[in-house]
Order: sequence, then structure tokens, then C-alpha cells
Amino acid sequence: MITAQSPPQLPTLAPPPRKLNPPRRRRSVPPPKDRKQPAALLPAMCGIALVLSGDRLLVVPSAAASGSSEIRNSGEGKGVSVDELKEALRRRGPDSLGCERLQFHADGTILGCEGCNGEGKHGCSASDGAVAELLFVGATLHLRGTEPVVQPLMSNSGNVLVYNGEIYGGIHIADDENDTQSLFSSLESCCSCDCHSQDKDTACSCCGGVGKSVPQILSTIKGPWALIYWQAGSCYDYRVSTLLDIHLSNNTATLNFQMDSNIIWFGRDAFGRRSLLVHWPTADDPRFILSSVSPPSSFARYQSAPKENGLPSDLDMSDNTTASYWEELPCGIYSIHLKGFIKNSKEDCIVEVRKHEWANSSLIKLIKWERKQIVPTVENSSVDKGNHRFSQSPMNPREAEENTNNRVVNRDIASDFSLSAANCITQSAHRVLVALRESVMLRTKMNALFQGGPNKLSDEELAPIAVLFSGGLDSMILAALLDKCIDARWTIDLLNVSFDGQLAPDRISAIAGQRELQRISPLRRWRLVEIDTALTDLKRESEHVMSLIHPSNTYMDLNIGIALWLAAGGDGWVDGSACHLQDGAHYKYKSTSRVLIVGSGADEQCAGYGRHRTKYRLGGWNALDNEMRLDVQRIWKRNMGRDDRCISDHGKEARFPFLDENVIQTLLDIPLWEIAKLDEPVGKGDKKILREVARLLGLQEAALQPKRAIQFGSRIARESNRKNFGSNRAANQASAGSVQIHQHTP
Repeated sequence: MITAQSPPQLPTLAPPPRKLNPPRRRRSVPPPKDRKQPAALLPAMCGIALVLSGDRLLVVPSAAASGSSEIRNSGEGKGVSVDELKEALRRRGPDSLGCERLQFHADGTILGCEGCNGEGKHGCSASDGAVAELLFVGATLHLRGTEPVVQPLMSNSGNVLVYNGEIYGGIHIADDENDTQSLFSSLESCCSCDCHSQDKDTACSCCGGVGKSVPQILSTIKGPWALIYWQAGSCYDYRVSTLLDIHLSNNTATLNFQMDSNIIWFGRDAFGRRSLLVHWPTADDPRFILSSVSPPSSFARYQSAPKENGLPSDLDMSDNTTASYWEELPCGIYSIHLKGFIKNSKEDCIVEVRKHEWANSSLIKLIKWERKQIVPTVENSSVDKGNHRFSQSPMNPREAEENTNNRVVNRDIASDFSLSAANCITQSAHRVLVALRESVMLRTKMNALFQGGPNKLSDEELAPIAVLFSGGLDSMILAALLDKCIDARWTIDLLNVSFDGQLAPDRISAIAGQRELQRISPLRRWRLVEIDTALTDLKRESEHVMSLIHPSNTYMDLNIGIALWLAAGGDGWVDGSACHLQDGAHYKYKSTSRVLIVGSGADEQCAGYGRHRTKYRLGGWNALDNEMRLDVQRIWKRNMGRDDRCISDHGKEARFPFLDENVIQTLLDIPLWEIAKLDEPVGKGDKKILREVARLLGLQEAALQPKRAIQFGSRIARESNRKNFGSNRAANQASAGSVQIHQHTP
């Protein structure tokens, strides 16, 4: 057990009473120089959680602080239990489960304890006199490396990290470290003084001009992430002798630190590619909780409960009119400062959550999602080495659109533009192809696969990476690129789900897509996994998925969630004759792939939805651009958290190559009229740039595939409409896709 104390000044120290070896602390960062670390470690996907509780402590969004005058008694009430949290997280990270618990006492003492199997409710023995408590939980899925890395990580200076994500750039990753270890080392070096409260991207004078803030570090990360970080004190403080003394006795180490921070940092990346839910304190459950996923119990208790606290929020947490135990945490970086509470823990304290600005200009530009070339004009048709440019006096896009009367231009001008456009779009498609290939390559590097358990597979039997596969344009492009990025000896599993057997549109296109992939890459083993089921057979599974999609709560969310959850499970049948496997036998198969490549983000960025065509028809190019920007900026709330939770529930990690930062920027740099040409028919003008990419890959048939959402291509929407509304017609009249589940009784 470790005790961290914050004295007001440096005392006169007495020597330790006797010399003992200190208790062994795992997960110490940075590792000793002489310790040899496992080579070639990849980030491990995790389920993470934080539980903050206290008798006199209430955490509120900043706008709620002035209106909250009462501190409610602590206790779990009707809320989720820690054991339920751990069970739900363990499904995401089946290889290891770790806990760290910090207890705050009225005298300023902080007691630390690790382990999840102790006597107390939170995994270690409770201590009398604690006024507040932090519990960190991390469940890990190991994807590569010779040794597992257990979370939470805890350093000698008292900092704690639970991290769920991958780092593809922005922070240097040494050969002997994984992403979490490298990030922890970077966070340890952060300055913790108040100079960074304004989040300015400047060096701090009190740290010798070299200290960076936590938001500055997190803003540099390229890749998906969600994290919770306890900053007890910075590495700079630690190195300047903030360690006051050590006393050892009875297997307990007492470390006295001068800790200046006591800040909880948490957040998720700018596009919400990893899930993080928040529970705000209520009368029934006054704890502040963060979690990657919602346990079934919390969903069942709160799915239709009225609001109790009525706390306002400036964080735009939810549009729902009914209360929800959990809410999607909006993208961003947040902090809770506990320094004042720890110094005055005998008094009631309301602590505000502070939201920080991103501290990276390139990322801020990407978030704004602003395209320079939106409306085609005469000036836009001039080409210089394949790069489009405006004339010296470009026409304002809105003015240009008005002059062309919503796409109606002089026929001679349109003809001239068409002549140059064909060559330009091919060159633009090459740029997109290069960016996508690099994105897939970054997400599929596996030098040394982690293989837990006694069963080791040969290279020929390995299928470490699978594709969520409909046979449509996006999944075909990703499958073809994956073929170019991984070991030629490995099999690629193509996971396809159907609620109408061989008759579902996605099953038909998947079979055709497998044949086309075999044509362009005949030496690769392409294994199409046919996952067939009926909605009527999924009562228990549907209830489980409802907890996973929570706080999303519409029939459309549920249909998509069930389809994704079944596909990620990979439990289906394989036609050996079509796949050239198992001597042509038709056999049962369950995919063991731990990484799942998903095409999310393609439709939002390349005008793939029907509403994009409607906006273009009614409002022209600017209206189309505005709708696409809206889709990208709300993808965290509509799609990404839900999809991450449904896929990760099987101990699989979803990766989204179309949402790579470089891919997003590359698509933004291309004129909108080369991205899509919605005057042309469905299957030709929508996602025009990606259709050209498919042709460059040799996927001629896939380049003509129309857009089909998974709920329609798999036909789960049709089955759901019949079950819950009686017929498709009745469902359409009721706008079934947007109907909240608890508001409709079949």
C-alpha cells in the first residue's frame, strides 16, 4: 500500500527506521534502463473506467455549478455496481483486468491500492475515514507482442493512466514500448502548473521553457483514443526532489510527495473513434463515472426513468427528452481539479468539469472541415500539373452558384469543364488511393502477433485481420488494400451478415465481391464467412445489444447494432468450394480475428447518403457541402461510439481507415465536384472519387455498386419493421428509423 502526502513545506527528514526492500510495484513508468522490454509491441485495445465518489464531493458540468447548492449523500443507490462495470469491460478486454484505487483522507493523505480481487467492494479493502475515492479499471485485449501489458499503469510519482487507443503519429513510439507506455511517459513529463489553464500552445516559464500541458500532448496524437489520466504531480516536480522521504514497515511503503496537481484528465479523440460514456451524479447515484461501455444493469434501470437532478449542461451531452444513466462524452479534453477539495475535504465541495481547447492548429483545421473548392466555375477548370487552382480573382462560391442557377451553366463551359475533369479526377483518385493504402498499412502492422492460450496456429492458418464485408464499394476497397498490406500467407476473413439467407442484397454482393477479389489476387485465401440468423431467434441477444448501443435508443440504432455485433462475432458458415478451402466442404467456422477493418466515414466524406443527393437537388453545391460537414462533425454521436461498443464486445478491435487524419485532409483538398457528381445516377455519381479508386485497384464491378446501409443490405430493417410495426409500409409511415424503442409498443 502506498501513501502519498502533500505537506505545505519541506520538513526535516528522519532516516527510515530500518532498511527493507520496498514492495514490488508493477506497471511503473518509465521502466528502468537495464530492464529488457518485449520487442514489437502493438497497442492493446482496452475497456476503461473511472469511478469517483465522495461524501462531500459533487462533480457537475460547469454550467450547473451555480445552480447546485445541495450535496447529496454518497452510495451506489440504484446505479451500476463496480462488479458489473468490470464484467462489461472484461468482454472488451478478455486478456487481463487491472484496478487501481486511490482514497483521499481528511488529513490530505492519499492511500493507493492495486488489484481487483480484494475484500472491498471495489477490489481492495476499504479504509476507514476516506472522504473520497478514485477507482481506475482497465481490461486489455492484447493484439501483438511477446508479453502482455496490464492496465492501469501507475508511475512512481503517483500518476495513473488507463488508455484505449492507437497512436499512428504525433508521439514517438520506441521499439521496446507500446503506445500506452509511450503516451504515459509523455504525460509524465507534462507541466502541471496553472500556466496551462488557458490552453495556449506556448512553453511554460516555470517549467524551464520546456514543459507542455496535457492538452498539448493529447492534441498531437494521430489515431483513435479515449483515456482517463490522474495527474498527481509532474515529472519535473518529481526530479527536483519532491520525494520527501520513504518509510517502510509491515509490507507497506509510505511515500511522502509534494504533489501540486491532483487533476483527473479524460476525453476522446476529435472524431470519437473510441467510446467513452459519462454518468453525471443524480439523486439515485451521486458518483461521477466514466466507462467505455454501459453494463446491462444500468440500461435496464434507467431506460425510461424521468430526470431526477435536472442539471443543465454546456457540453451538449444528449438530445434525448428522457433521462439516461449514461451519455456519450462529446469529443474533447476535460479535467476535474481536486486540489482544492483535498486541502479542504472536511467541507462540502462542488467541482466543475472544465473543457479544454485543442492545442494543435492542424487538428483544429481538420475539425472545422472546411473545403476551399466547392462550386465549379470557369476558373476551376484550369489545371496545373493536375492540381486545381482558382484564378487571380476567384468568384465567391455563393455568387458563383447563384450565377449558375444551381448547376445550370452555359453548355460550352460545361463541355470544356468535362474534358479536363476526367483527367483531373484520375489524378485525385491516385492521391486518395495512396492515403488510404498508408492508412490501412498503419492499422495492420503486425510484426509479432500476440497468441494467448495453448493453441498456436501456423502462418497458413492465421487470419488475424478481418473485414466487415458487404461486397459494396467501401468494403471492397478496404479488402483489396488489406491484401497489399499484410503477409501473403495469411487468410483474410470477410464477415458478412444476412437476415434473409442467400437472398439478402449484401449476401449477393458479398459472393460477387469474393469472386472479384479472387480474380485480382488469386494467391490470397479469401474466406467469406456467412453469418445467417433470424431476428425472431435473437431475443436475448437483442436485449444485450440494446445495452451496448445505449444511450442511442432508436430502432435504426438497434438494427445497426445487432448487425454489427453479429458480424464482429464472426460465427457462421464457409463454402469451401467458393473459398478454395477444406476440400470444398461447407463447414461451420468462427473467425478468430482480433482486428476488424470497417468502412465507417466513407459515406459522410464522399456524399454517399441519399440525403446528400436531396440537399444537392434543393440547395446546390453549398448545401451539399454543409450537409457533409454536419455529418462528419456529428459522426461521434451518431455512429462511432455505438459501433465501437458493439464490435468490441466480442473482444475485437474496430479500425476505421477512412477516418485517418491524413485521409480526411486528402479528401478535403480535392474539389467537391471531383468527390461526387450527384447529377449522375445512383451508383455512378455518388462517391465518385471512391469509384475511381476502385477502378485503379482493378475492381470494375465493385465500382458500380450502389450504396446500401447495413440495416437494409442485410435485411434486418425489413424484419424489424414487420416485427415491431406489422409491415414495412406501417413502419415507413411511422418513420420507424427515428422512433425511440421505449416510446413504441408493437
